[in-house]
Amino acid sequence: MGLGLLGRGVGDARFLAEQGAEVTVTDLKDEDLLKDSVDKLKDLENIRFVLGEHRIEDFQNTDMVIKGAGVPLGSPHIEEARKRGVPIRMSTALFAELTPSIVIGVTGTKGKTTVSYLVHHILKEVGKEVFLGGNARLISTLAYLPQSKKGEISVLELDSWQLQGFAEAGISPPLAIFTNFMPDHLNYYNGDMNAYLEDKASIFINQKKEDLLFLGKDVHEKLKGVYDGRIKSKVKDVLSTDLPPDWIVAIPGEHNRLNASLATSLARSLGVPMESCKRALANFPGISGRLEYRGELNGRKFYNDNNATTPEATAASVDALKEEGRVILIAGGADKNLPPENLKKAIESSIFQTFLLPGSGTDKLKKITDPLKIKEVPDVKQALESAYSVSKEGDIILFSPAFASFSQFSNEYEREKVFLKELERISSNNPSDGVE
Repeated sequence: MGLGLLGRGVGDARFLAEQGAEVTVTDLKDEDLLKDSVDKLKDLENIRFVLGEHRIEDFQNTDMVIKGAGVPLGSPHIEEARKRGVPIRMSTALFAELTPSIVIGVTGTKGKTTVSYLVHHILKEVGKEVFLGGNARLISTLAYLPQSKKGEISVLELDSWQLQGFAEAGISPPLAIFTNFMPDHLNYYNGDMNAYLEDKASIFINQKKEDLLFLGKDVHEKLKGVYDGRIKSKVKDVLSTDLPPDWIVAIPGEHNRLNASLATSLARSLGVPMESCKRALANFPGISGRLEYRGELNGRKFYNDNNATTPEATAASVDALKEEGRVILIAGGADKNLPPENLKKAIESSIFQTFLLPGSGTDKLKKITDPLKIKEVPDVKQALESAYSVSKEGDIILFSPAFASFSQFSNEYEREKVFLKELERISSNNPSDGVE
């Protein structure tokens, strides 16, 4: 249920078909929109497609439903399958059920990708066999199952949707990290933060007493009173200050010191020496689209923070960079029903100029922000040109949208691709050492 455009659904469907299953792929998008994904599966005779609709009978006469991310809460098709006793699964949770490897799960509103990559990087540094999956890669985690083996470690980045699959399966990762919890995806959860937290809590609800749960201290405070008695595992609260102050973390920002501290705490539980953790944090290469330094052009530093899709995330990125130089921000997009006040404060106190892409989130921000600090532009091309034109040597140009991409793009990856293409064009039109 849900083929999508990003590759995970394709990988799941192919894997299941290659195991001999008779697979029905159904998606509300039609074949024209899904052409690239459909074309990758047309060689498989045991896949049939139902596109542009979901048919209730497909959910009645089947052995299992693999539900894609973002299927609406209360979907009548999923409810019909449940009524018929049909098991509902999600692909990453199904992998976790079946893999012989040690599973580490990482969730949180923000930081889960960075922490997943940091854990993977630290463990690789000491020679562990590690697979990085879940939300962290645009491929099917389930398709990796035949290669997964005992003694290997699987690090899975888990968003709230994927954790719905863990709840359906009645499992939680034996080693789990919960970074932080703040408003996000409230358009999906109809403004209900408790429903969002309940999905996130699946990271620990089914843990056993011998399992380990690493919590950002703020998360633990938010869980108290709500999940008292429901946490059965051993809990370790983690603070950014737990990291020795002289340790270098290659990625900037106080929030990334907390991410590094969480990753180090988990790695230490697996016996990784402190010196190995210290070395790995200092040489961590960073992650595309997450406060990623893209280089310098004529004295201006460029950062790609495309995956900052909430006002809070962009405000944190601004805070991480404001001491390095004057910050010029490119932001804007579609509202996710999240409060923009912290971003407003960051723009008015720490930003020289902000250029906003169109969208409902931009409209909301414009109503409350000093008009001298913001200017709306029609597209990424104009945003970059405008940012470069007002910049001077020593400035930072930060692309950190703060909102979803759907006002102008089919997804955030398309938005990032456009930004990097326009950055390359700016570099070629203003030669110097250039940017990456």
